[in-house]
Amino acid sequence: MKLGLALPTFGPDARPEGILRICRTAEDMGYDSLWTGDRVLAPRVPSAPYPSSTGEMPRAYENHMDPLVALTFAASHTTRVHLGTSTLNGLWLPPLMLARSLTTLDVLSKGRLIVGLGLGWMPDEYTAVSVPWKGRGARLDETLDVLEKYWANDVFAHEGTQFTIPETVVGLKPSQRPGPPVLLAAFSPGGLRRVGRRCAGWLPVAMPLPHLLGMWDVIQKEAVEADRDPAALRMALRVNPELTDTKTDPDRMPQAGTLAQYIDYARAAAEAGVHELFVDFGQIPATLTERVDLAGRFLEGVRRG
Repeated sequence: MKLGLALPTFGPDARPEGILRICRTAEDMGYDSLWTGDRVLAPRVPSAPYPSSTGEMPRAYENHMDPLVALTFAASHTTRVHLGTSTLNGLWLPPLMLARSLTTLDVLSKGRLIVGLGLGWMPDEYTAVSVPWKGRGARLDETLDVLEKYWANDVFAHEGTQFTIPETVVGLKPSQRPGPPVLLAAFSPGGLRRVGRRCAGWLPVAMPLPHLLGMWDVIQKEAVEADRDPAALRMALRVNPELTDTKTDPDRMPQAGTLAQYIDYARAAAEAGVHELFVDFGQIPATLTERVDLAGRFLEGVRRG
């Protein structure tokens, strides 16, 4: 199983020094990937609760960087690690502009981009960028159509219910062909169906492994029904640890626990067939130096197993 780290693109460490520190940490320690998320708004009173046990949006989100710009910066200071979005809210940009940005990043990173797309959780952000909240699934499908055409064709046009693109020559091609892998953060029946039928894989968040594997089984079955090879799909699991000083009840994992418990969870995920797991230490009350230390101990603990 590959292991990754989240870049500090939220909170007080979202600055060049913080990103550089984690970039160097990842490459020096032997991590496989770096990941960043996406926010455009931090309302004092969100219209929808944050999808966590408390329902409260992390205060770190009040200071947020552009994920693709941050990954471009990371690409210029690394040579080996892959660069992923977890997740990029794929509907906030017109798909043609999204295709251009993603292709540019894949070229500049020499084929290290992993495109993780999601729909977000907060209607306020859609309001802020003048994109309808309703009809997100259909809009995502058409966005995926445009990405596929942009990457596969030297000349293409698109006429859909959401977007119209006149015929255009596309000279810029990604380093990865036919294009960078597109993973989807999805949990609804329709979303799991979309992953299995047209995406390269799934971007779940940490949950009890029996539940995780049950959803993965749904995705695999959808791939078979669409005449796709289920073995070709990949799963990249995000872990947002809430670290405790003492061991928690197993029923609370992976919601909260000690570092040792999260190491055990990662080992069990590897044994269960998870392809990649990345951890975000950026949402715990710790300094950047302490997070680097945690990253080293986590990697050593998982690899030792």
